[in-house]
Amino acid sequence: MSSIKLLSPRLANQIAAGEVVERPASVLKELVENALDAGAGTIDVDVEQGGVKLIRVRDNGGGIPEADLPLALSRHATSKIASLDDLEAVGSLGFRGEALASISSVSRLSLTSRTPEQDAAARVEVEGRDMDARISPAAHPVGTTVEVRDLFFNTPARRKFLRTEKTEFNHLEECLRRQALGRFDTGFSLRHNQKVVQSLRPAQSQLDRERRIGALCGQKFIDNAVVIDAEATGLRLWGWVALPTFSRSQADLQYFFVNSRVIRDRLVAHAVRQAYRDVLYNNRHPAFVLYLEVDPASVDVNVHPTKHEVRFRDGRLVHDFIFRTLHKALADVRPDDHFRGAVAQSMPAAPQPQAEPGSGGAATIHAAATANAAPTVPTSSLFAQPAQGRPEESGGTTWEARDQMAFYQSLNDGGGVTQTASSQPAPANLQALPTPPQGEGEEPPLGYAVAQLHGIYILAQSHQGMVVVDMHAAHERITYERMKLALEAQDLKSQPLLVPLSLAVSQKEAGLAESHGDDLQKLGLLVERIGPETIAVRQIPALLRGADAEQLVRDVLADLIEHGQSDRVEAMTHELLGTMACHGSVRANRQLTIPEMNALLRDMEATERSGQCNHGRPTWALMTLSELDKLFLRGR
Repeated sequence: MSSIKLLSPRLANQIAAGEVVERPASVLKELVENALDAGAGTIDVDVEQGGVKLIRVRDNGGGIPEADLPLALSRHATSKIASLDDLEAVGSLGFRGEALASISSVSRLSLTSRTPEQDAAARVEVEGRDMDARISPAAHPVGTTVEVRDLFFNTPARRKFLRTEKTEFNHLEECLRRQALGRFDTGFSLRHNQKVVQSLRPAQSQLDRERRIGALCGQKFIDNAVVIDAEATGLRLWGWVALPTFSRSQADLQYFFVNSRVIRDRLVAHAVRQAYRDVLYNNRHPAFVLYLEVDPASVDVNVHPTKHEVRFRDGRLVHDFIFRTLHKALADVRPDDHFRGAVAQSMPAAPQPQAEPGSGGAATIHAAATANAAPTVPTSSLFAQPAQGRPEESGGTTWEARDQMAFYQSLNDGGGVTQTASSQPAPANLQALPTPPQGEGEEPPLGYAVAQLHGIYILAQSHQGMVVVDMHAAHERITYERMKLALEAQDLKSQPLLVPLSLAVSQKEAGLAESHGDDLQKLGLLVERIGPETIAVRQIPALLRGADAEQLVRDVLADLIEHGQSDRVEAMTHELLGTMACHGSVRANRQLTIPEMNALLRDMEATERSGQCNHGRPTWALMTLSELDKLFLRGR
C-alpha cells in the first residue's frame, strides 16, 4: 500500500465538486443562492450553449470587500455561519463555503464585486495547481458578477456525461424557476445565447405573485388553484394547491419551500398524497406551490451537499399539519370554486366577481378558518337525508348517523342492499324547486336542472352556461362522505380473531408494535409482542374482517418505521366504504324527476369534494356560454 499523502487544493476541490457541481444547473443554483443571501433585489443571468460555455450571474446585493475576495474562492470559507449554534439555526440558503471553490476547480471562474463603501470594484481569479488567487481592479457597480466559463474543461470525463444544449438549458431554466418561486421580492431575468427567455419584476402584492406563478407555472394552474394560509403550533403553511380536476400525468408541477428553500422530502410528499388520496384519478399527480415557514432551529438543512433535503426536528407534527391543512382546504372546495377556474380559462379577460380581491381568479380558502357555510338554497335529497350528515330536517325526515350505519352494517352481517337507489321509489315529500330566476336574482352555483340525458347525465342551466352532471358519480361521492361521517360518529370497532395470528417480524418491528400499542389500538388493531421477533394479532377492525390481516399489520409497521404513523387502516376502511357507496348510489337509467335532479345538485353544492367521485373521476363539467357561442359561430 502506498503512503498517505495530502491532496492538493485543486484535487480536493474537484472531489468536492463531484458532490456539488453535477451540471450547469447546479452551478446556477449555487450562484443564485449566494446572490439572494447577499440581499439582491435583481438578479440577471446570462448563459451560452446551455451553460457549458458561459454562466454569468449579476446581482445588486451588498457585494464582497476587496480584502475578502481571496477567501471567497477558498474552501470552507463563508460569512454565513461562525459557530455550531449558527449551523443549528441556519437562516441563509448557503452556508457550507464550498460552492465557489468547487466551481472554480472545474471551470474558468472570475468574480467581480464592489461594496457600497468602496470607490472601485475588484476582480479575483484563481490559476495554477495551487489555485492561488489573483486580484485586479475592475469597473463594476455595487453588487457582484460571477462568470463561469468552459465548465468541466479540465475534467473531460465529467463533460462527457452532459446532455444536449437544449436539455441542459431546460435544467437551467427549471433551476431559475424554483428560485423565482421561492423569492417573490427579487426580480429575475434570464438570457440564453443573447435571447431574453424570462424577465420577472419583484412581486410584492398578491396579484403580482399570482402573475409570476402564472408566468412560471402556466395560467391554467393559477386559474384552477386554491389559495391556502394556515398557522398552528409555530408553523405556517401558505401557497396554492390545484383543484383535483387539474391533475398531472407526472409530478412536474410540485414545488415545496421551507423558509424559502426549495426541497424534496418524502415526509412532505407523503402528507400531500394522503390529502389528495380519494380525489385523484388512478395514478394522476397533484400540482402545488407551497411554502412552509418554521423556526430555523427546528429544521436541519445540513443533510446533503446539494441542500435539497432537510430533516425536521418533529417530523410527525409537520406531517400532520401539512396533511390536515391541505385536507381541509380540499374539503372546503365547492362547485363555485371550480367555476372560477373554468370561467377564467374560457374568458381570460373577463373579471371574476366571485374571486377574492387581488387573487387573480384563484379561489381563496383560509384553512385556519371555519368551513364554508352551505348555500342558502332549498335543500332536498334523493334519500331525504341532508348533505354532510348534519341532523337537520329535510322534508320532515330527521337523519342521524345510525341510519346510514345500518346500510353497511347489513353488508358486514352478510346481507345485501335490500333497496337500492335504482329500486327505491321517489320520496313523496319532494317538492318542485323554484324555476330559474329571471334577471339578477341569486342562483345556486350548479344552477337548476332542466333535463336528463340517456338516464345517465343531468343537464342544468346556470348563468355561466350549461352544467352536465354524472348523476351516479355525484351521488356516489355524497353517499361516501355521509358514510365517513357516520363511521366517525360511531368510532372504529374491533373484532377479536378466533385464533390469534402469529407473525415473525424483525426486532425493530416487534419493538415498534410494543411501543405503539396504544396507537395501534386506536386503529382497531390489538397487537402484542410475544417474543423477541414475534408478535400476535388478536383484534382487527370489524369492517376489515375479510382483509388480509397479516399484510395489513406488516404495512402498518412499515409506515411506522418510515413516517412515524400509519393511515393504512383508514385507507382500507375508506376504500371499503367507497365500494359500498358505489353500489348504494343511484344507477344509470334511473329516471329522476326535476325535483330529484335539483335535490342532487343542492347536495353536491354542500358536500365535501363533490367535484370528484370516490375513484377520482369528475362528477360534473361546465360548458360556458362563450364556448357554446364559438361552437355555433355566433357573433361572427
